Amino acid sequence: MATSLTAQTPKANLIKEWERARAYTKEYLEAMPETGYALKPTKEMRSFAGQMLHLSDAIYMIVGTATDVAPTVKDLEKSNDVAKVSVTDKVLAAYDFAINAIKNVPDAKLAESVKLFGRFELTKGQAMDKAFEHQTHHRGQATVYIRLAGATPPQEKLF
Repeated sequence: MATSLTAQTPKANLIKEWERARAYTKEYLEAMPETGYALKPTKEMRSFAGQMLHLSDAIYMIVGTATDVAPTVKDLEKSNDVAKVSVTDKVLAAYDFAINAIKNVPDAKLAESVKLFGRFELTKGQAMDKAFEHQTHHRGQATVYIRLAGATPPQEKLF
């Protein structure tokens, strides 16, 4: 297994991981009942839909910055959308944006420097790693929301 993973290019690995993350997030979106999309464990927290739209906003912003592809979508979280079908469509579209942007970025670009959030200097490849870490973090938080809604979250999808 390790041999086949290391034989791939960094970009091929990125694409593979983002495709896995998309499939895994889709399972989360499907596991949450329609009524759970508006669920907020406390008034200070985001709703389940808000979590998913927030991670989508970050995907567009960070991956767009790292690949020099300007997203045409922004501020999804501010829409306050809590409808399962439309939130699911918006979230999966963000993953599609990331996957397509990565497919089209030249390998050499991933070594270029970028300033993220106007203050963090890193390579575009490192920015991609941060985008991936961010979506993983918020998807992980969604596990608790699904349990609070009385549903069962998906099994781990590490590979």
